[in-house]
Amino acid sequence: MSKPANAAEIERIAVLGSTGSVGTSTLDVLRMHPQKYCVEVLTSNTRIDVLREQIGEFKPRFAVVSDPESASILAQEFAQDSSVTILSGARALEEVVALPQVDTVMAAIVGAAGLASALCAVEHGKKVLIANKEPLVMTGRLFMQTAERTGAIILPIDSEHNAVFQCLPADQSMRDVSRVHLTASGGPFRGKSWNTLKDVTPEQACAHPNWTMGRKISVDSATMMNKGLELIEASALFDLPARQLDVLIHPQSIIHSLVEYIDGSFLAQLGAPDMRIPIAHALAWPDRVASGADTLNLAEIARLDFTAPDLDNIPCLALALSAAEQGGAVPIVLNAANEVAVEAFLQKQIGFTQIPQIIEDTIDTFLAANSASAPENLAGVLNIDNDARLRAAARLSSRP
Repeated sequence: MSKPANAAEIERIAVLGSTGSVGTSTLDVLRMHPQKYCVEVLTSNTRIDVLREQIGEFKPRFAVVSDPESASILAQEFAQDSSVTILSGARALEEVVALPQVDTVMAAIVGAAGLASALCAVEHGKKVLIANKEPLVMTGRLFMQTAERTGAIILPIDSEHNAVFQCLPADQSMRDVSRVHLTASGGPFRGKSWNTLKDVTPEQACAHPNWTMGRKISVDSATMMNKGLELIEASALFDLPARQLDVLIHPQSIIHSLVEYIDGSFLAQLGAPDMRIPIAHALAWPDRVASGADTLNLAEIARLDFTAPDLDNIPCLALALSAAEQGGAVPIVLNAANEVAVEAFLQKQIGFTQIPQIIEDTIDTFLAANSASAPENLAGVLNIDNDARLRAAARLSSRP
């Protein structure tokens, strides 16, 4: 990968999902370096209270609100302000990332909702900081092949993938890599038996011991589906078969991933559990800028622990690893069913331990009626995603 041609100029950023945890962390980093970056686009789904403040501070040219009703409210408020244009709807997200004045896109919209805009940014050859797992989980090689064709630069923001990226050679070659180890904190229920978690509440599931994240991602961390999705993403991002990837439980969340080389060497990236570190790395790559994160005190930390995950006791991770091995359409179905199940749990429609049951049943019914082959284009991906969501919803409505 080469440095963007306009690297000496101010880099113009579109922050998709600017009111979420990754989005606000991105703005924290950008705030520190006004001489290097300016915000061209901010987007949110419905949180116009936060978006309003961000517009006032960062003065973007465009703001997009996915929800039409929320967009209408914000547009009325800024009707007399000619410096910002308020847009609405999913199509507007694609339009703003394609703007010629946008150099870099932070893709931080959670879930499948972020797929089309992220892929559009890649289609237009942008520098894409990929923070949402779903584009690579759902499209796999299609996403990376598009980047190769258009010259888009893909830089991972997930702390684990960013750590792998930092531990690879300068040319990002995988030829001497024998294995990649993704670390996981284990979430709030690390070490507990799955059959004791039946009465877990959404509030308990969202109380992560190390990271501050959105509710959906927090639940994924509690079930460890998050780590399974990350493994699927890493397979596509680094062009590695699933058999060369594994997961290690590392409760301190200090080592974010390890790359094992054929000569027996291990390279690891360490840092405080603060998303501003990978964000700053990707924004400035191949240079470095201050992130605002605390510096590690290794003497104070004193020890770093690792254990292998007990897959018999972590059913969501087991389902994701199986989907990674099967490939094709299965990761798309897994992701869709998980989104439906997690939302149902957050709405208190199902119990915590029912999440993997919904996912497994959805995968089984899909495979019984459809081919597991990978789709050839985005339309095929979205068709499978929609089919899986309908199956998961039907499973919810028929649950005992």
